[in-house]
Amino acid sequence: MDNKRMGVVVIGQSPRPSIAAEIASVLSPGMEIDLRGALDGMTRAEIDAIPPRDGSDALFTLLPNGDGVRLSKHVVEERAAAQIRRFVEEGVGVTLLACTGKFPNIETDGLVILPSAVLHNLVEAVLPKGRLGVFSPLAEQSALIHKKWERAGVEVVGVTLQPGSDDTVVDAAAREMAALKPDLVVMDCMGYSSANKARVRRSYGGPVVLGIATAARMVEELVS
Repeated sequence: MDNKRMGVVVIGQSPRPSIAAEIASVLSPGMEIDLRGALDGMTRAEIDAIPPRDGSDALFTLLPNGDGVRLSKHVVEERAAAQIRRFVEEGVGVTLLACTGKFPNIETDGLVILPSAVLHNLVEAVLPKGRLGVFSPLAEQSALIHKKWERAGVEVVGVTLQPGSDDTVVDAAAREMAALKPDLVVMDCMGYSSANKARVRRSYGGPVVLGIATAARMVEELVS
């Protein structure tokens, strides 16, 4: 097993230097990040032909050119699983799926990190009861956050914020979230950056959990 190399599977296409940089900022020096996309090899027309069937099937990602696209989770799941299997077969130390959505049909043979499980267990540990604020990329996803995050003793409030938005939009979303007075905020998409988190903290003084940093720290625990 190659413990100096990790696999990353983004739900869109590679390259995604901003995602790689966010992960690298958490890892010890010397770790090679091999990033591949679930939709690598597809044309833009082919990508546009796989929109989500409904809110529960909706995913959002940024393409390498910066365009934001809505995708079918069902289609992405199959292609992401294939990329993960390739990394496992190649003997990489650990593979990270760069998406916080739930993917119940992805097998996790070998060391495969699914950020959704990491985030949910962390939130349950630090917020046994209270109000949870959730940023999500799409309005369809925001409408379903209660189903995803709510549990006994926890009230869920949500704000839609598309990754890649400019500072003005991020600041407005941060103020909207702060007005909801959550006890903890989760940035529930791997496309949110540490810079986004810093801007949210300017309006909201409580703890903020950044999905990509949390998942990368789990990788660091496994391979450092």
